[in-house]
Amino acid sequence: MATEHDIRTPLNGNEHGQPKEAFLDSPPDYSDNAEMFAHTLDDQTVRRHFIRKVFVVLGMQLLFTFGLVCVFTFSADVRLYVGKTPALYYSSFGIFIFFLIVLNCCGDVRRRHPWNFICLALLTLSLSYMVGTVASFYETSSVMIALGSTVAVCFAIILFASQTRLDFTYCYGFLLVLSTVLIMFGFFCIFFYNHILQIVYGSLGALLFSVFLAADTQLILGRHRFSLTPEEYVFGALILYLDIINIFLYLLMILGGSRQ
Repeated sequence: MATEHDIRTPLNGNEHGQPKEAFLDSPPDYSDNAEMFAHTLDDQTVRRHFIRKVFVVLGMQLLFTFGLVCVFTFSADVRLYVGKTPALYYSSFGIFIFFLIVLNCCGDVRRRHPWNFICLALLTLSLSYMVGTVASFYETSSVMIALGSTVAVCFAIILFASQTRLDFTYCYGFLLVLSTVLIMFGFFCIFFYNHILQIVYGSLGALLFSVFLAADTQLILGRHRFSLTPEEYVFGALILYLDIINIFLYLLMILGGSRQ
C-alpha cells in the first residue's frame, strides 16, 4: 500500500499540495547557455549517440569545405573570378561572424531544430568560400600537401585524445592566454613581414589549434572532467570544425611561406 512518502514532492506547493512550478525530478531548463557543460556523460547509449551525431555533422561540413577548396584550387576560371570579386569574400566574412555569434551565444537557437542546422549550414557555406578564396592564392601543390597533412594530423590527434589519460579539458584557460599571445604576434608580423616570421607564425598557430582539437575532442567524448551535454551536438561539431579549418590554414601558411 502506498504511503504518503511515496507521493512525489513538488518544488513549490500550496497548502492543498498542488504544484506551483515543477517537480524535483523534472528535466532541467536549458535557457541560452545555461547548463551547456556537464561533468560527465554517464549513460553509454546517450554518449555514443551524441558522439555519432557530432562526427556525422562534422564529416558533412569537412567534405563540403574541402570539396570547395579543390574546386577553387583546380579551376582557373574560379580562381580568376574570386580574385576579381573581393566583395564576396568580405560579405562571407560578415555572414560567418554573425552566425558564429548566434551559435555561440544563443543556446535556444543552437538547440532548436531546424534552426540550428540552418545556422550551421550558412556558417559552413560562408567559411568554405573564405577558405577556398584563400587557397586559390596558393600553388596547387601546396594546397594538396596542406590538405593531406591536415587529414593525417587531425586523425592522429583525435585518436590520441580518445586514448590518452591526460585531461586536456583543463587547459582552456592556458589556451586562451596562448591565443591572445598568437594574435599579438600576428599583429606584429603585419609590420615586420618576412618569410621566416610567416613560417614561425604558421607553426605556432597549427600547434595551438592542435591542442585545441585534443581538448575539444575530449570535451565531446565525455570521458574526462568536463563534457558537453547531449543537446549540444551542433556546438560540438562546430568547435571541431573550426579547429580543423584553422589547422589547415596554418599548415597552408607554412607551406606557402616555405615555397616563396
